[in-house]
Amino acid sequence: MKFDRRSFIQAGVATSGLALSPAVNAGTVTDVPSYLTDVSEQYPQDPRKAAIDWFRQAEFGLFIHYGLYSLLGRGEWVQIKEKIRVKEYAKLADRFTAENFDADFITDMALDCGMKYVNITTRHHDSFCLFDTKYTDFKSTNTPAKRDLVGELAEQCQSKGLGFYLYYSHGRDWRHPHAPNNWGWGGSARPKYDPPEQFYVEGPKHDLQVYVDFMKNQVTELLTNYGPIGGIWLDGIGVPLSRKGKMGQFKSQELYDHIHSLQPQTLVSYKQGLLGTEDFKAPERHWKGTSDVPLELCDTLQPHGWGYTKSDDGKHKSAAKVIEMLGKAKQMNANLLLNTGPMPDGSIHREDIRTLKEVGQIRRSESRLSIQAQNEFE
Repeated sequence: MKFDRRSFIQAGVATSGLALSPAVNAGTVTDVPSYLTDVSEQYPQDPRKAAIDWFRQAEFGLFIHYGLYSLLGRGEWVQIKEKIRVKEYAKLADRFTAENFDADFITDMALDCGMKYVNITTRHHDSFCLFDTKYTDFKSTNTPAKRDLVGELAEQCQSKGLGFYLYYSHGRDWRHPHAPNNWGWGGSARPKYDPPEQFYVEGPKHDLQVYVDFMKNQVTELLTNYGPIGGIWLDGIGVPLSRKGKMGQFKSQELYDHIHSLQPQTLVSYKQGLLGTEDFKAPERHWKGTSDVPLELCDTLQPHGWGYTKSDDGKHKSAAKVIEMLGKAKQMNANLLLNTGPMPDGSIHREDIRTLKEVGQIRRSESRLSIQAQNEFE
């Protein structure tokens, strides 16, 4: 089913406090990223602080987990859980069409329910890239889709004033020959194949620096080729943490500094915090800690999984549940980053569309009632 994005947003968006707004006021804030117009006055003095202040007030963002794993419908960890061999898994790329991935619709959907930013998996642990990188052939532009999905979403976010954040798998990689070999939480840096996977480099020939350079080069591409980036959202924290005294081999602080040098407003996160120098924390679900930096709680519209899981059809979260999650996040002074796992063809799951549309309606109604009460009080 092809959804008409205009009919999706027709019911009331333009008349509410969550209305679509121009990306930039031409000639007045041309040096300020479109999503940061609310902090345009402080941006020239300190772009990073302006971005942090904006993020503290953002409240709500959309997370998107999409990749080759979506074709199988068994979650984003299917390769490691089912021990699918590297070359066998790579055959999925021949079926990747993303024919109904619609960045225009996705961003309108996010705006309709009051989201302020979008975060997409540019490269998950399977190492498949949704952008046109020159450092690997394992990418969406080399599939039947022949599309740079990161670029398409970047363009829509920039034109509509949405922050554009990029998930990037750091440390955990099930394909790259020089990625960490079976280090990390639960031994999950890589699948434990029997017999061993010949695609990987083992022993004294294994060189982690090759992989560290690969990651830095790709992050550089993401920060150079896709316009203003709100944040680089790193995942795979269990791998460097497991290195104990050798964690410095990952050169994470150097990467953070490099990110800030390329785009000073770009924030860095590494889940609940790897070094303590991250700009914000982004733990999952039921985290109970405290934070001296801005906080973002990540959760899913599916019962648990991030990538599309067919067995969860009919069980996705309701609008009432999402409103409850937003309330809990607000109590913790946190944003809610709510994930959807697109279908194999790239379309958003119908249950998620329905839920997010209802969330937008509820939030607009609450906003109108709040404004009405304030006017009556005055």
